[in-house]
Amino acid sequence: DILDPDRLIQCPYNKHHRIRACRFPYHLVKCRKSYPEVAKELATCPFNARHLVPQADLSDHITKCNDKGFIEQDIVNQSSGFQREQMNAVSTWQAPPCEEDWETEYLEQSDSPFVWGMTNSGINSSRATSEQKNCLPSRVRAPESFPYAVSWK
Repeated sequence: DILDPDRLIQCPYNKHHRIRACRFPYHLVKCRKSYPEVAKELATCPFNARHLVPQADLSDHITKCNDKGFIEQDIVNQSSGFQREQMNAVSTWQAPPCEEDWETEYLEQSDSPFVWGMTNSGINSSRATSEQKNCLPSRVRAPESFPYAVSWK
């Protein structure tokens, strides 16, 4: 179905259902619920969950399944150490140096409350009357009141 997602596939639960390959997995889930008696008689291929065969024919299907080759190739790759070498590779990546110093920033903060859209021009926290500058664009203004009622006032 990778090559032709519109190819029609026959449903294993109801022989009258013909489903597009791209929708087949979703249809299997739906039909399994609709036909629980048939679902008990079918077995799922260990190489491809879309392959549902009668339980008596499962061993024959396993020997002939086309998808078995993909699994066997993965096993060969693992035994040759190909993936093991990749997993054991040591990363040389290092984090870039951090230029932030939260302790210094905390000490430099002003004691004035935060006001959205305003910046304090004073850097030293000892100045209680630092000037505030509006840094919002001209078409945006800061709110003049809280959007809710304060109960402690």
